[in-house]
Amino acid sequence: MATDTNAPLILVIDDDTEVRYSLNRVLSSQRYRVVEAPSGEEGVAAVKKQVPDVVLLDNRMTGMSGLETLQHIRSINPKQLVIFMTAFGTAQTAIEAMKFGAYDYVVKPFDPAKIIALVESALRTQADNKSAAGYQTVINTEEHKEGIVGTSPAMQQVFKVIGQFAASDASVMITGESGTGKELVARSLHRHSHRAAKPFVAVNCAAIPENLIESELFGHERGSFTGATAQRLGKFELCDGGTIFLDEIGDMTPTTQTKILRVLQEGEIQRVGGVETIKVNVRVIAATNKDLEQLVREKKFREDL
Repeated sequence: MATDTNAPLILVIDDDTEVRYSLNRVLSSQRYRVVEAPSGEEGVAAVKKQVPDVVLLDNRMTGMSGLETLQHIRSINPKQLVIFMTAFGTAQTAIEAMKFGAYDYVVKPFDPAKIIALVESALRTQADNKSAAGYQTVINTEEHKEGIVGTSPAMQQVFKVIGQFAASDASVMITGESGTGKELVARSLHRHSHRAAKPFVAVNCAAIPENLIESELFGHERGSFTGATAQRLGKFELCDGGTIFLDEIGDMTPTTQTKILRVLQEGEIQRVGGVETIKVNVRVIAATNKDLEQLVREKKFREDL
């Protein structure tokens, strides 16, 4: 049966003939129109010529790589929906693909039903006038640079979320039991952000005595308390422009919680014993193994924070 000429157009860019053939069969069975390109260069030309609704793009190809092809597609159409395909489901691949705007990515060999579901989801996104974020040139290596290893669907989802939020300056809360790698996720968020060249400072809020944590975070002025023989900069000032990771934030005292809230709202701090307001540009990533909602109900954690 002939394909409806008004049906969505899917462009498959892959240098593997068998993969293109298989995807053509799967997508054509859903009445989609399918165009094939055996290289990144021809894929870019097809995007210019035919404006596909969705692009299925292989990562490793002869000639122009998948990531280079993404850059060119982005320059042609910033709203183009692209599903990245890779045979190497490493953290690096997942994070980089999602960080730079891939709608989603799938690891080969893939289930035809999953491909169909991804394409349908992308088309719904297009219909809702949503767009993928921008692409830019990224490194092509796919080693486990994150310190996080895993190929399960759950871990792949973690990598995707890291990629989606890495480019944002939004504060992030990471929850999970002790030993599940919350700091690794925080470091990965920083490494893939525009703050990567600036400091990443980790603070274990549970390990610092209550009477010292404010000084550790915000610094202190000389003479502000016994033993304060010199001015000291706190962690927030030391990582200005970078990222501060507040581990075990559920153990933070109510007084310190109030000051953290001010940093988030106003972007400013005061050293202990000081009167000067100091502006800081710091992204806050926090983590806890506790149930913060329960702590809020028990009046032990500020709901607004």
